[in-house]
Amino acid sequence: MIPYATPAEAEAALGRAMTWAEAAWYQYSAAMPDSWLHCHTTFILFVIYTITPLPLVVLEQFAPSVVLPYKLQPRVRLPLAASLRCYMEAACFFPLAVGFQLVSYPAAVKILRTRMGLPLPSVRETIAQLVVYSLMEDYLSYWIHRLLHTQWGYEKIHRVHHEFTAPTGFAMSYSHWAENLFLSIPALAGPVIVPCHITTQWLWFSIRLIEGINTHSGYHFPFSPSKLIPFYGGAEYHDYHHYAGGRSQSNFAPLFTYCDYIYRTDKIYVTLSRRSYYNIFLEVAQNKYLGYRYHKLKQAKLKSVEENNVEKKGGSTVFNTRKD
Repeated sequence: MIPYATPAEAEAALGRAMTWAEAAWYQYSAAMPDSWLHCHTTFILFVIYTITPLPLVVLEQFAPSVVLPYKLQPRVRLPLAASLRCYMEAACFFPLAVGFQLVSYPAAVKILRTRMGLPLPSVRETIAQLVVYSLMEDYLSYWIHRLLHTQWGYEKIHRVHHEFTAPTGFAMSYSHWAENLFLSIPALAGPVIVPCHITTQWLWFSIRLIEGINTHSGYHFPFSPSKLIPFYGGAEYHDYHHYAGGRSQSNFAPLFTYCDYIYRTDKIYVTLSRRSYYNIFLEVAQNKYLGYRYHKLKQAKLKSVEENNVEKKGGSTVFNTRKD
């Protein structure tokens, strides 16, 4: 709640006129308790999770010819019931999160030190904080993801998320409750270490959720962010992680690819990616769908290379079987 009775008092405290964004924020939040602003986070994420994956799900069901040329695993068509089940099982956690946020609010205020009032952060400050949060979240999530791919972590927790070998946007949050809890730690680490305004917090969690939905979308479009952002993995990079199977030991990075590069957990993927696509394009020419269909062939070859490496090591890793 902003401690100023009128906009004039707020401007007097700021020592300047409010920007249009600050004036709008004053009108919206002046009389609203901080605990309710804190709970907005869950509502915003629920709306994003509900709406963002819908266009691709609808197009795949009712206009497949529009999107299938860009689908990474075009032979795998999830029925609408599977997408709905995935959504419902993940969405049931959102109401619980609201209650948890209300109960934990006093502790969250001390830990996060989130600002609710005026002034609003500048664009430069917001961008700098988002960059820091992204790098921190990416590094911590990489190691948690690797731990989830140990035998115990996978069998007890992570196998739920890998039920989808051809992921969909709704599968982003389709996980064991413990996994959702563990992976929330890296997302919160940035705001804890570098405190921010509540609006920056909303923006950060929204961007992270949209990015996760994109990564699990199963589609690689010409305008995909991976073509614009350096070292960003994107849908193609993570799709292989699901396609290769739950025990895959590669492509753990959630955002960028630098951790996989540094710790050499991208060797198999990169080895084939650097090969000439000449033979792959020849195979594509015989398929019904052109465009990005070659990604499916590329991933099949990647999986074959990884399975051969596993056999040479004594077959210690087991891959999920599937029907294309």
